Amino acid sequence: MILTVKQLEDLEAARLAPYATKSRNSKGRKHKEVIPENSYGRLCFQKDRDRIIHCKAFRRLDEKAQVFPAFFGDHYRTRLTHTLEVSQIARDIARRLGLNEDLSEAIALAHDLGHPPFGHTGEDALNEMMSLFGSHFEHNEQSKRVVTKLEKLYPDFDGLNLSLEVLEGLEKHKTSWDRSSVKDENFVSAHIEGQVVNLADEIAYTNHDIDDGIRSGILKISDIERTELWQEALSGLGGKNISKFGEEVMTSRIISRITGLMIVDICEYFDGDLLKFSPSISLKVKELRDVLYTKFYMSDEVRKKLLKGKKMIKKLFEYYIQHPDKVHEKYKTGEKIEVAIKDYIAGMTDQFLKSELNKNLKLR
Repeated sequence: MILTVKQLEDLEAARLAPYATKSRNSKGRKHKEVIPENSYGRLCFQKDRDRIIHCKAFRRLDEKAQVFPAFFGDHYRTRLTHTLEVSQIARDIARRLGLNEDLSEAIALAHDLGHPPFGHTGEDALNEMMSLFGSHFEHNEQSKRVVTKLEKLYPDFDGLNLSLEVLEGLEKHKTSWDRSSVKDENFVSAHIEGQVVNLADEIAYTNHDIDDGIRSGILKISDIERTELWQEALSGLGGKNISKFGEEVMTSRIISRITGLMIVDICEYFDGDLLKFSPSISLKVKELRDVLYTKFYMSDEVRKKLLKGKKMIKKLFEYYIQHPDKVHEKYKTGEKIEVAIKDYIAGMTDQFLKSELNKNLKLR
């Protein structure tokens, strides 16, 4: 038996919670796509997810920095593996709460499509360059721009023509790292699935940055083992007995446990309207992040690598301003040159930017 789209929508509506976003109630897409009645196919948010996975910007995430430049080592997170971890956590939370997994997954997979090379220092570099022209750069806005304009895979429209719910999730994505256009600290996403991705992002990068930090040798277990969440996770694993399996196994199990504690907390604290950490665990997460910030993100080793990337981006931007003919024609259609340069550089991988700089400026 093959189920029609309508039958799939009915099954979905029957299993989802009353507060979940139903596919059949979607606000639709900017460019209407006619689906014949009783046709076979995918639910609307499934279609969004598939379009995101198959776009070029998604593939380029594989060679963009999360914390370390993508060419730094094989076992550190890239922007792509971070995205997959966010997606996995978002699906887990959505399933536990009876929310729309497809919608949360689609937003998670697209949330960093606009992130430039060299992590948040790359974002800072583009923001500083755009400020010279009275504008700014923010990667969440750029992610939306990627899926609404820059990807060109269809004959009738620019972008991927994603559902309005996914676009709202991208536009209103916000975590501790984000330079969001939304300034209100009590800001709430347009739908709960968007809130899920905001928290899944925070859970993912907090925990995988601990792992990458320890793996690199920059962050020491002694730096972080006194934090409450680390101790709580260690206690739940049998205390110091876990250490007999070696540091790598112990670290892996503790980080997995912390991730689980954070997921359970927000699910238990959910009131059917607002998704957030409980006050108790919020303080514990802040304690973890303070250690990460001082001992890892702000360490000389990490800052030196990323500041080098920041300088490379600004140097290449300046070169393109002086040589606009070197900017790929795809980005120059009707745009101011600084916007075309911003779009071009934001889409680059770490390695491609480095090669462009070497080719055009003979710098190393």
